[in-house]
Amino acid sequence: MSELPAKIYSVSAVRHFDRCAIEREGIAGATLMSRAGAYAYRSLLAAWPDVSACVVVCGGGNNAGDGYVIARLAMADQRLSRVIALSDPASLTGDAATAYEAYVNDGGRVDDWNGDLPGNADLIVDALLGSGLERAVEGRFAEAVAAINASKAPTVAIDLPSGLHGDSGEVMGCAVAADMTVTFVGLKSGLYLGQGPALCGELRYSGLDIPPHCRDSHKPVLHRVGREHAEGLLPPRRADAHKGDFGHVLVVGGGPGMPGAAGLCAEAALRTGAGRVTVAAHPDSVAATVASRPEIMVHGVESGADLAVLTEAADVIAFGPGLGQSAWARGLFDALENADVPAVWDADALNGLAARPSQGAVRVLTPHPGEAARLLGTTPADVQGDRLGSLTSLLERFAGTVVLKGARTLVGDGDRVQVCDAGNPGMATAGMGDVLTGVIAGLMSQGMPAAAAARTGVLVHALAGDRAAAFGQRGLIASDLFPEIRRVVNT
Repeated sequence: MSELPAKIYSVSAVRHFDRCAIEREGIAGATLMSRAGAYAYRSLLAAWPDVSACVVVCGGGNNAGDGYVIARLAMADQRLSRVIALSDPASLTGDAATAYEAYVNDGGRVDDWNGDLPGNADLIVDALLGSGLERAVEGRFAEAVAAINASKAPTVAIDLPSGLHGDSGEVMGCAVAADMTVTFVGLKSGLYLGQGPALCGELRYSGLDIPPHCRDSHKPVLHRVGREHAEGLLPPRRADAHKGDFGHVLVVGGGPGMPGAAGLCAEAALRTGAGRVTVAAHPDSVAATVASRPEIMVHGVESGADLAVLTEAADVIAFGPGLGQSAWARGLFDALENADVPAVWDADALNGLAARPSQGAVRVLTPHPGEAARLLGTTPADVQGDRLGSLTSLLERFAGTVVLKGARTLVGDGDRVQVCDAGNPGMATAGMGDVLTGVIAGLMSQGMPAAAAARTGVLVHALAGDRAAAFGQRGLIASDLFPEIRRVVNT
């Protein structure tokens, strides 16, 4: 099956690529539709080779045309149960009408939607609504979406899960929750934003053999960073290397009762390859931090004034894990607010920044949606509803590099936005953000520029999480990533 491309586009851009192929390259639209349907059919058979009662649910337009191509192929293989239409096939035009006629001419039958799906279905093809959806799904179509989601049969969505906005990933009233989405010509941003990651399931892609230059006219919305980018993340080390070659990370955090967060961050920096790691923690947290990992140097700091010597010796500061919001924490914030040292800010450092905004060119911010909402003066729901817009606003307000965490973490540096499609829901647990902060800081300490360290760190963290979840996602904890981080950075 085709590898996913790196560039992700808007729906309008993908439509332009399609027109370019037809109008400038002379590839017939019916040929593209035939390729799309054939690729989707091969994809579903690769995942479910024993399917024998496929139900294809068609709407209107070219999405329905793809569905009729699939139905014709499944019928020829004696794997088709029924085709159900929510739009009158007589209203189809162009290539979709051609696909419908070819299916009927081969003896295919189409049933009108009667409010239910057949009970014998062992796979459902969602060819209801394509990428042009701009209003809420209602009426019969909403009924069909609900029936598809209620079925126990796996669902394959064609191009996009019906009801999902192709650009934003917003659910337009209701949407199909697919087990697989087969998409064509160009990856759409809605598959990676909003509810897209939760609804598209496994993603399969075909460029339909459209010449690459057809995609040169539009700038991507996002750049995908995935598992295939894992090799060669860091160069081999010289035989005469010593610890001073790989930088010194200073972790500032570990307030009273919260030594674990600073310890996780510090060990993550070591596992990523930092030469030395020091933790500046509240005196009450020193003993616990030392006990967590003897390779970590720990200093108790009473106030921000105690940080001066430590920051002078540091190449990178990881600020915030376990910091808290006490008077002690505010004193440390005062001391580091304008520090001229490359830094990664997380957790309560971000809450301090929300109260006193400033810009930092060599600073990486790593907010989750709640912290991003505080930084922007909005709500987590608003952030999640427009993750790309929220990332843009964070960059405009705070500069530097921003890592907006969540399913399909976004990384922006003012030049481009990248999205990581590795990682898993088992990573939604305490301490994972502290580990990510340490990974990014560890990469920066080895000389990687802030933006590169942010995107590479997100990928390392996600890949380590996927490796650690090999035996199951439930029960995965942050420290499970440490041996996997070491493996990933040595790939």
